[in-house]
Amino acid sequence: MTATAMKLQISTPLEIVVDAANVASLRAADASGDFGVMPGHVDLLAVLETSVVRWRAQTGPWQFCALRGGVLAVENGDTIRIACRTAITGDDLSRLEREVREYREAETDAARHARVAQTRLHAQAIRQIMRHIADGTASEAAELEGLMQ
Repeated sequence: MTATAMKLQISTPLEIVVDAANVASLRAADASGDFGVMPGHVDLLAVLETSVVRWRAQTGPWQFCALRGGVLAVENGDTIRIACRTAITGDDLSRLEREVREYREAETDAARHARVAQTRLHAQAIRQIMRHIADGTASEAAELEGLMQ
């Protein structure tokens, strides 16, 4: 029996981003290039590139999901599961492109702020260690001076 539609699930470690039924076809990309999946497809496991996965329900427009890499599994010709680190969905490709750009800028900004905070913390720890060493050296010097008298 050949499946007439597929179920699609795209998930990140924190959430299920897409849970769609009645999927008629899907396009994705791995290291060898773009490929398509339709109902009845043989079982497949593919490592996806950072790309946009697109699918269409039996009725309706194309849907899109920008992925930062991931693993795609086709099971029994009727289920597609994609596990990825991040996923941003949309139904308009140009708007999705803007959202991905904004997400990456925010991510870069957050990483920059984290590096600054980490550097400050590191500098404070070094200052604290240096004060401790200086205090220890001063007290040792006073002890030695007291012993020598």
